[in-house]
Amino acid sequence: MDAMDVMQKETGRGWRSRRRSRVLIASVAGAAVLGGVLVLLPWGGGEAAPPAPGPAALARGAVTTGVPAALGDLAVLIGDRETHLRAQPLDGVSWAVLGAAYVEQGRRTEDAANWPKAEKALRTSLKTGPERNPQALEGLAALAVARRDFPAAKKWGESAVKAAPKRWTAHAVLIDAYTGLGDHKGVGRALDKVMELRAGTPAVRARAAAVYRDRGWREDAAAQISDAAAAAGAPAERAAYLEQAGRLAFERGDREEALRFFQEALRTDPDQRAAQAGQGRALAALGRTTEALSAYQAALAKRPSPEYALELGELYESLGLGQAARVEYDLLRERVRGAEAAGADERLVLGRLEADHGDPAEAVRLLRAEWGRQPGIAVADALGWALHRTGADEEALEFATIATDGDHGGGVRSALYVFHRGVIEKELERSGPARRHLGEALTINPYFSPLRTPEAKRALAELGEPPLEGPPG
Repeated sequence: MDAMDVMQKETGRGWRSRRRSRVLIASVAGAAVLGGVLVLLPWGGGEAAPPAPGPAALARGAVTTGVPAALGDLAVLIGDRETHLRAQPLDGVSWAVLGAAYVEQGRRTEDAANWPKAEKALRTSLKTGPERNPQALEGLAALAVARRDFPAAKKWGESAVKAAPKRWTAHAVLIDAYTGLGDHKGVGRALDKVMELRAGTPAVRARAAAVYRDRGWREDAAAQISDAAAAAGAPAERAAYLEQAGRLAFERGDREEALRFFQEALRTDPDQRAAQAGQGRALAALGRTTEALSAYQAALAKRPSPEYALELGELYESLGLGQAARVEYDLLRERVRGAEAAGADERLVLGRLEADHGDPAEAVRLLRAEWGRQPGIAVADALGWALHRTGADEEALEFATIATDGDHGGGVRSALYVFHRGVIEKELERSGPARRHLGEALTINPYFSPLRTPEAKRALAELGEPPLEGPPG
């Protein structure tokens, strides 16, 4: 029995179930299959229960069906496929599985070293796999999303859809690509197709929740992610949806509910580091700053995300700990350099850092280039704010409007985006709109940022109450 036969026995449960009533599986002494021993099925009479799938099979099932996978299972799958491919280097399907596993592991750990390995595996699959290879094309699209290279994600995702029009996961990755490009009609078409092909599954509900959030449909988004978490199968999948629910709760200012979601996500999957950073966010909003700092530090130790470093730095700064904040900002720059060396595009987070804590002119340069290449809503907000920080408020307002105006696609109810617009309007002496938008930011989420929330309150106080209009003459 060669290695490929063993793999087929582990993952081909449907084949075994069709034949086990007629065929006696011969005893194979000491045969271990990806961490689990094959269970011998008895002849006739009652049948033994099928063996539980091993870690590699679980991870393979997850990464090939658009479901979050456990980090431990991913490591086993990667080791298994690497060993297999050393013996069978022309197995294009296994190269695609390996590439997808690298992408998922890199996404979960923020380890940029995964990106070149994933690209090599997926391109090798294109060379050695079947002529129509949607799995490898989709993997390349997912890799491009992880690298924040949305034009490439669109190219690979559309190629995957062309190769397999009924493959729902290919349409799903296009949702991310079109979102990053600011193509809101494209997002709608891709979501419609996903729901047509796979409506009602937890993974699709989670996708829908993200789109509804971007459209400002908070109640619909919360309902979808709640249903997704309730119906999720594996712990890693459920934890991912609980973390998403926590983010939605925090964005609407519900600190306690957000914290409960993040805590439950961590109990369900201790490797859910996004939930640990979310805990830091919620604890800081609750005034539990010592616990918040510990949560952020623990998250960064296992998942060195530039985004988390920025949040932690701003928390330090809000506490008057300027030196500690600068350490985090320097670490952020270091992580960005490493990610960019691995092919990632980190201009958005770096531009945000420079706008508020570095060189605003450099932020404008970075973010103009980003806007020219992939004009998503997050980039519009960041560029508008960077322009404001350089004093170019008229142009800044154009981008802030794009980020907050539903007619331009900026339907997401983001307290930070609305705060940015209100400050720019105040600087331009447009007191009415400024007062309205600063008040809206604090209504959307009164705890949206440890640094910016106090600024919003001060700016609103400086504007004072709106003037009373006298009776018509």
